[in-house]
Parts: sequence; C-alpha cells; structure tokens
Amino acid sequence: MIRSFARPYAKAVLDVAGSTDAAASLSAEIATFRDSLERSEDLRGVFATPGIDIERKESLVREIASRLGLSDLAQRTLIVLTRNRRINDVGAILDALTALINEKRGIVIADVVAAEELDEAGKSRLAKALSKRFGREVELRLSTDPTLLGGFVAKLESEVYDASVRGRMTRMRESVS
Repeated sequence: MIRSFARPYAKAVLDVAGSTDAAASLSAEIATFRDSLERSEDLRGVFATPGIDIERKESLVREIASRLGLSDLAQRTLIVLTRNRRINDVGAILDALTALINEKRGIVIADVVAAEELDEAGKSRLAKALSKRFGREVELRLSTDPTLLGGFVAKLESEVYDASVRGRMTRMRESVS
C-alpha cells in the first residue's frame, strides 16, 4: 500500500529525473542509501531526533551518500528528504516511485503466494498467463505458503485470483452449504 505522503515525493523524483529509465536508475541509488539506513537503528534515531540540527543531518547524509558513491542528483534528493523530515520514510517513497515507474512502463506487480517454490520456467509461465489475463505486463513478487496445498494466489492491484487447492476446497464447501 502506497502511503499518501509518499506519492508527491515520488512524482517529484520522476519529474527531476526526466525519464522513467533515469528515475529507475536514481531509485536504485537511493535504495542503497535506504538499505544502509534500515541496517542502522542508531542512524534512524539520529534522523528522527528533532534536537539534532538539520545541518548536521544533511552533513551525515552527504557523508553516507559519498561513501556509497551516489550521484549528485541522488544526494540532492536525499537532502530534500532530510530537510522535509522524510528521510526515515525513504522506503515508502521508493515504493511509490517504483509504482509510478511501473505504471509509466505499463507493468503491474503481482504479489503471488505459491504452495511451493517455482522454478524459472514456472515463473515465466505464470507471468505470461497473468499478463494475458490482465492485458498488461506482469512482474511477479513471489512468496510461498505450504498451507495452500497446491496452486497459488495472485493479487494484482485490487483483484485477487485464487488458483490454490485450499481456495478450491473453500469454494466447494461454500457451494455445498
């Protein structure tokens, strides 16, 4: 779920980047910063502490971004997020940016829970089948749940497609009752 505050930031990043490809590249750079931030509770604490002045936080962002080898545009983007006290929300902003990039590219993300791990051929067949069903290119985000007994459940935007054994059993039970 995209948080409402994140979408305007994501749109701004997309606009500043100039193209979806440039925005995707910028997103990947910012994701390396996010990963560093997520690994350090102390760092998140520094950015969340209102008593630490903004200049110190900006300096810290520049130092981390420099060590990570981030571009000037990525650093400036992170500084804007720091000034607006949204640096600890960079993950939500990246999620919104990814959604916008995918929308521009005509890609829909399918959250798929399968009963067992799919091999590459299975992933490809499933992506093609879902693409055909929904009329758009589908990118899979996979997880497993053995309690499905077999098959899968796919969630695309607001639609759920349940092709699991457990789902079929539930529907059969409901039709008999």
